[in-house]
Parts: sequence; structure tokens; C-alpha cells
Amino acid sequence: MTVSGRDELLQQRLGHRFQRPELLRRALTHRSYGAEHNERLEFLGDAVLSLAVSRLLFDRFGDSDEGDLTRVRAHLVREDSLHKAALQLHLPEVLRMSEGEAKGGGAQRASILADAMEAVIGAVYLDGGLEAAQALVQQLFGEVITSTTAESWRKDAKTELQEWLQGRRLPVPSYRILATRGQAHAQTFEVECAVPSLGKAQTGEGRSRRTAEQEAAQKMLALLQAEDGVRPGARD
Repeated sequence: MTVSGRDELLQQRLGHRFQRPELLRRALTHRSYGAEHNERLEFLGDAVLSLAVSRLLFDRFGDSDEGDLTRVRAHLVREDSLHKAALQLHLPEVLRMSEGEAKGGGAQRASILADAMEAVIGAVYLDGGLEAAQALVQQLFGEVITSTTAESWRKDAKTELQEWLQGRRLPVPSYRILATRGQAHAQTFEVECAVPSLGKAQTGEGRSRRTAEQEAAQKMLALLQAEDGVRPGARD
């Protein structure tokens, strides 16, 4: 397969020359273009990205616990970060998609670019192995990792929960007051945090609605992380 001028420039930006250029072309092909699209490479790239970022964080934050590392990784592998990386590599210029998708602005859509970025990482892995993929992830995320601290990524429980769900492309949680007790000047709020898409709910209490929501969100986050293989209580 011949390599186009744009693909050649992309390989220079990636720092990787493909022995199998068809992998790169597939990584850049949206499902609207045809059957040979990038979704399988996206699946693979997601796992490779997680491993590569985990290694960088493990080396960078030697004193941080699992919860801190998991939190920082979630920020780095989410759609927004991948979208920025895709723009850094000028992926909109080389994506292949249907005419209708292109006219609808698909080449600029954050979700499509994030998926393509993962697919490119997957393609680099298949073509050059883990070392090549690790080098690409280092290029894309190494600077932000080395210039930050784990503490700077810490969020309140509601924000963490929302970002955890969004990172897995799940709807954001909902909150509702279940009960209020006590006199007006000293009320206690009981709030439910629900994730209907997962069929789960947790409750929290506090002297204000916000405090109760934070407690419910923290309980929900701990539950979901535990089920996802992260030990409970690793947040802080």
C-alpha cells in the first residue's frame, strides 16, 4: 500500500514509520466510510493507552497510592485529553469518513477524534510493539505528567464520580432529596445519588444539600471503583 503525503507527515508527527501502512489507514477510517473501519483498533488502543499511561504514572508518582494513580489516569485517558492529542497530531486532516459525516463536521467532533486517537495508538502497537506505543504515549502525555502533581488532579466526590462515569461513556448521576429532618435552622438532608444506567443508588446525609450530595457521591464512587477492581477507600 502506498503512503499519501498527509499520512507521511502524520507518521513524522507520530515518530513512528509504519511497516504495515494499512494499519494506519484503518485507524484513520470512521465507520461511516466502510466496513474496514477503526473500531477494533480503538478497542485495542484503549487498553494499550491505559497500560502505557499507567507505566508513566507509576514511574512519576512513586509515593502516590492506587487511588491517586487511578484518578490521574482517568483524567488523561478521557475524551477531552484524547481530543486534544488528536488535534496536536492534526488528525482531522487525515480522517476518512463518508461525505455526509464530513459535511456534518465529523472530522472536528471530539468523540470521533478521541476514538481515532485510540485507534492510532492501537495501530502503532500492532505495527511496532509496546515499546513504540509507549514512546507515542510518552510524546503525547509525558510533559503534562512530569509537570504536575497528583494532588493537583484531586476533585470533589461529585466531580470525580461524574468524570469516572463519563470516562466509561455512561450518563451522569442524578441527585434527589429523600428527606429533611429537624428545625429550619438545623436541618439534616438525606440525598440519593443514582446511576440508573447501572441500576445503582447510594444515600448520604449532611447539614446542607451539597454536603449530603458529596457523601452520597463518595459512597457511589467507592462502590463503582470496588466493582471495577479498585480497592475501596483509595480516593484519598
